[in-house]
Amino acid sequence: MATFTYTPDWDASVEVTPVVRTAKFGDGYEQRLGAGINNLPKMWDVRFTLRTDAETTAIITFLESQGGVLSFDWVDVNGIAGKYVCRSWNRVKNRYNLNTVTCKFEQVFEP
Repeated sequence: MATFTYTPDWDASVEVTPVVRTAKFGDGYEQRLGAGINNLPKMWDVRFTLRTDAETTAIITFLESQGGVLSFDWVDVNGIAGKYVCRSWNRVKNRYNLNTVTCKFEQVFEP
């Protein structure tokens, strides 16, 4: 399995949306249950600001090699390791030899 080794900016943000199964009954009664043991997946918005062309190319080449399908290992800014997929990324050419890459890393649970 591939490992993403590039360090993002410190202003990375994480969103957690619990996976919940809900059964609704009459009179507004509702039951909720966490769906499985891995029901708190994380979605990270990460940014790599003002990186050289070489580093930017390496980051994008890695993401393209995974193609939004293959998972990769990544240690988040809090030092917690996990498996992620990246289904979207964006590159901005700021000026000569300086670029910004933004990505969304979605946590997946697999062996």
